[in-house]
Amino acid sequence: MSVLKNFLKADRRCRRIFLTNMVVKGAAGFVKFRKRRKQGLMFPAFQFISITNDCNLRCQGCWVETGNPKIYMDLEKIDSVIEAGKRQGSYFFGILGGEPLIHKDLNLIFKKHPDSYFQLFTNGTLFTRQVAESLRKAGNVTPLISLEGDEFVADVRRGGHNVYNRTLDAVKTATAAGLITGVAISVCKSNIDMALSDDFVKMLHNLGVLYIWYYIYRPAGHNPNYELALSSEEILRLRKFLVDGRTRLPMVLVDSYWRANGEPFCPAADGLSHHINPSGNLEPCPVIQIAGENFFNGEPAAIYENSELLRDFRRQIRSKTNGCVLMEDPAWVKDFAEKHNALNTSNRPEYLEELASSPSVKSHGSCPVIPEKSLIYRMAKRTAFFGMGAYG
Repeated sequence: MSVLKNFLKADRRCRRIFLTNMVVKGAAGFVKFRKRRKQGLMFPAFQFISITNDCNLRCQGCWVETGNPKIYMDLEKIDSVIEAGKRQGSYFFGILGGEPLIHKDLNLIFKKHPDSYFQLFTNGTLFTRQVAESLRKAGNVTPLISLEGDEFVADVRRGGHNVYNRTLDAVKTATAAGLITGVAISVCKSNIDMALSDDFVKMLHNLGVLYIWYYIYRPAGHNPNYELALSSEEILRLRKFLVDGRTRLPMVLVDSYWRANGEPFCPAADGLSHHINPSGNLEPCPVIQIAGENFFNGEPAAIYENSELLRDFRRQIRSKTNGCVLMEDPAWVKDFAEKHNALNTSNRPEYLEELASSPSVKSHGSCPVIPEKSLIYRMAKRTAFFGMGAYG
């Protein structure tokens, strides 16, 4: 009931568009995806678009290379991704970076597609009242604001100054504007106690947040910080907190790692979602930075359908792991890339060699099966909403 209370506090128009574009169209789009999958067709349920690799922070474990060149996907190309999705009955899109608020045409994306719904992944440090008001007027955006630790941990995790308070200010600004607001946290050793505490959830609820999206920290990029990766016991602790918390805490707790019966899975291996980087390269997911095709080099449905790299990735991952292959066996990703003569899309020439020498860490695939206790969540996990994990 507390979740409903916060939902009813949101702007009326934002609520209406959320229910229409996200819930109703999202469910219909997921049905169409299931039909495609039964027919052996490959177009994903959701597409995630990194519109820039530029960012104002330097986070531990971030896969985005923010050095030269700085790339901004132009509005025409962004439009073409969205239109391609809508032709397949998909009206939900994740907007990522870098930091997408740096992109000068961001608000135009939302205005040009009032029939769609967008999840905006942001670190929150550039989230002003003006940004919030523009999103409120658009009505078709849910900001997902990353909160990575307390006053001390957040600055270390994110490579910035006063990040925690700036992020909380962004959350308050978003909820005050009546936006359907979410908070994301990438759970690692330095923030796990905060992330898995009732006080953390209740604090965000009191600020008007509607959902928290829990991710598992994945070491990546030029600053992977493997020592922050969770152990199997800590991943189990996360899973138990989510399953239990969904029965008693006043918040929607989201993950994209486990099915309703508790079985771990990989969204990319299921074909639920794939990632388009700022240059248009079509990647299995944001952290696996290899591509066999560019989204803009042909008709999108045909590109997905004819991608041997994506097809083989799905086939091999299903037999290899239910977890994250990048975490469990990074050298395999290098071998797979070389097998397909894939393009290194990381903006780091040494990326593939880094994979060959990277240690393996535990992923959600190490977790024993723990079914959902909540009937509502069991139903939700059989729909698209809990399969949208861009980072998941």
